[in-house]
Amino acid sequence: MTIIFWISLLIIFYTYIGYGMVLYVLIKIFRRSKPLVQDLELPTLTVMVAAYNEEDFIRKKIENTLQLEYPSGKIRYIFVTDGSTDRTVDIIKEYPSIQLLHSDGRTGKIAAVHRAMQYVETEVVVFTDANTLLNTSALPKMARHYADKKIGAVSGEKRVEISETADATAAEGFYWKYESKLKMWDSILYSLVGAAGELFSIRTDLYQPVPSNSLLDDFMISMRIAEKGYRILYEPEAYAMEKSSASITEELKRKVRISAGGIQSVIWLRSMLLPFKNPVLTWEYISHRVLRWTITPFLLLLAFVLNIWIVVSGASFLYVFLLVCQVIFYGLAVTGWVLESREIRIKILFIPYYFCLMNYAVIAGIIRYMSTTQTGVWEKAKRKM
Repeated sequence: MTIIFWISLLIIFYTYIGYGMVLYVLIKIFRRSKPLVQDLELPTLTVMVAAYNEEDFIRKKIENTLQLEYPSGKIRYIFVTDGSTDRTVDIIKEYPSIQLLHSDGRTGKIAAVHRAMQYVETEVVVFTDANTLLNTSALPKMARHYADKKIGAVSGEKRVEISETADATAAEGFYWKYESKLKMWDSILYSLVGAAGELFSIRTDLYQPVPSNSLLDDFMISMRIAEKGYRILYEPEAYAMEKSSASITEELKRKVRISAGGIQSVIWLRSMLLPFKNPVLTWEYISHRVLRWTITPFLLLLAFVLNIWIVVSGASFLYVFLLVCQVIFYGLAVTGWVLESREIRIKILFIPYYFCLMNYAVIAGIIRYMSTTQTGVWEKAKRKM
């Protein structure tokens, strides 16, 4: 039992801390330089936005999009609004520079993107969510990297706006700061492991449709490109700002959906678990994604139960100390949950609470994936206004 306990603890540590430490050391040894090109060399580019019932935000998104820096004559805009029943379509029609694609039927975001891709004629296409705002220099910051023919996709950075009076959803922002650092190190060492849908771009001719029931379509689209031997770069100077989830309930709903998509992606990309074709990418993929989406949340439970069993069996002080540390951590998480339900904000408790919430969501997501039929149509998580 002690051997299983230590293996579990080692994998947990490696998943959340150790992998980052190893990455940091490796990039100090094998750091890559970024290729830079002049504006005149930038590729032609299409900004694509898939919007569903976004009347409250779409005008702000349009104005932000049209203000983005990029060489005149090299940029196009496509907004696809399939299934929208509010004023989203009417608002977009007010802007003649935007190509509007609309169909009354709602078949899901990825189906809408597939349809819209037929209208893309530029070298690069940039996908960005309808509820995010980009920094004005985002497009050239990403597009410059396509001067390197080995680059198949470039992802921007997701930033979560946190207010001073934020609730436990503020931990989403803390999490993304750490996650962004890992993504940057992945990219420097070899390749980012999957792009975030808030802002990413690909070479148009590398686009490969993914199944319409894909839950993480952005991740799958980018990883299919990585499968072909191209690198995915991370560009932190191109970023998308969005509000945190409206409540911890909305954040949990979103995390469960993402976790279900995570286990779906692991199954669909199972060939990438074999290191023969690209061992570095496989190592990054397993370390950064697969462990989090599969066994590590269960190992957290197993390590806690085994620690109790070992202590009850009369173990040394070390095991008592480790159990006390776990009890304190989970106690802080429970305290954060109780205080959150009473709208008492103590930010130091957000981190253990959010950590436990994420791992609970993985387990719930796996159960959901195994027990329900998946569809590409899903309810959006509400964001703070």
